[in-house]
Amino acid sequence: MPVVSQAVGKLVADRQATADTIVDAPAPLQPIDLTDDARVAEVLDLAVRVGEVVLASGTGVIDTTTQVRFIAATYGLARCDIDVTYDAIRIWADRGPRLPPASTMRIVHYRSLDFTRLAAVDRLTRRIRNEVVAPVDARAALDTITSAPHPYHRWMATFGWSLLAAAIAALLGGGVVVAAVSFGTTLAIDRANRVLNRFGLPFFFQHVVGGAIAATPAIVLATLAGPLGIEVDPALIIAAGITVLLSGLQLVGAVQDGITGAPITSTARMLEVLMMTGGIIAGIALALRIGDVVGATVPPIVLTPGADITDLPIKIVAGAVAAMAFALACYAERRALAAAAGSGAAGTICYLLVQQAGFGPVLASGVAATVIGMAGGLMARRALTPPLVVAVAGITPLLPGLKLYRGLNAVLNDQLAIGANQLLAAFGVGCALAAGVTLGEWFDRTVRRPRILRRFGALRRPIVRRRPTVRLRRRSAPPVPTSPIPPTQ
Repeated sequence: MPVVSQAVGKLVADRQATADTIVDAPAPLQPIDLTDDARVAEVLDLAVRVGEVVLASGTGVIDTTTQVRFIAATYGLARCDIDVTYDAIRIWADRGPRLPPASTMRIVHYRSLDFTRLAAVDRLTRRIRNEVVAPVDARAALDTITSAPHPYHRWMATFGWSLLAAAIAALLGGGVVVAAVSFGTTLAIDRANRVLNRFGLPFFFQHVVGGAIAATPAIVLATLAGPLGIEVDPALIIAAGITVLLSGLQLVGAVQDGITGAPITSTARMLEVLMMTGGIIAGIALALRIGDVVGATVPPIVLTPGADITDLPIKIVAGAVAAMAFALACYAERRALAAAAGSGAAGTICYLLVQQAGFGPVLASGVAATVIGMAGGLMARRALTPPLVVAVAGITPLLPGLKLYRGLNAVLNDQLAIGANQLLAAFGVGCALAAGVTLGEWFDRTVRRPRILRRFGALRRPIVRRRPTVRLRRRSAPPVPTSPIPPTQ
């Protein structure tokens, strides 16, 4: 299948990634003097600053700890105790029995969705291991990465969020009108939250404002649809807005930390996700109540049996565009956009097929997320992008925005059974997505090349380049000259 092989090669950039050529050496490549307090402090500061960027981007505790330990061990600080929590990184380095341990700590004050910065730091980490990079040079390179501006203009990120909402509306079955209104609504949400962020308004209230803005055009469209003779489902506008607001939350990191043995950070991240979701629900509920008071029409609840495969090409394209738009909104590199689109399309196909086979949305979401985590990791390795970028973008089209709105609307209309069912289903889908991504990444790290992909030449077996081992031959002692002259006394 030469055509398919070439297509896969184009998609994954057909290059050898740095992650596949990493030197796996237990000994440090450039050990520092452990008695030099300044050099040790410099290495520890470099390690925690790298961990800060990784943790702020939503990476799990285990991967963040591995990254920090990776940096410290490269420079000779192999015996380290690292403690990573929700907003802090602490590291203690043992320098032997005759020297006091060195330690440092860094607080993570921000949450960043700059995937270009994350990818650049990941490549810097690999370069530190593969090359002899002095701590001073590595520190300068890290300063350049963290202080660099975004690769795209802010309006490009706004366009990405708006395109994401339009694609979600199309994926849910909305027409051109619903997609266009969702595009404009999300544009207003993003610009309003950017203005509020300049004034330091907490993110909870920003999500309240975002939920209210997402519901207002839907209420107006539902009120005017009858007199204008327009047949639309305004609830899909609210669902698209909820999906956009949920996509920036650290759901994957929260569930991943709980699965991999970091319950404290998992609880903190999950509490943040629940608080932000509560803010979205509060904003939507406020807008719906105001609509009832002024006599407007509230978008009704339309319970469907589940997703179907009607208009399958449109839904696949919508899923791919949604994942690519999320990656674009998070300032992902251009080489990662194609990988994100591929993971979004693959996840959408798996979700629809599993649903069509008669399984529920929770199981379908888990299967789709597992495929996204596994295939996304393979594509990300070839595209020189961390797997988190592709995985989070791939599950974005599957976030349960419509179920959240159905549950909220049912609770507000005293339909507690329906509301509880939909809200619990939304929670189950979210956990299944995050757990599936974690399982897929585990498969990707354990089975690095699935059998189904062996036929494609572009996805060939990773090549591990190791440093040549120099073996010294033991020289025999030179022959003792035998001389009739006795040695001098």
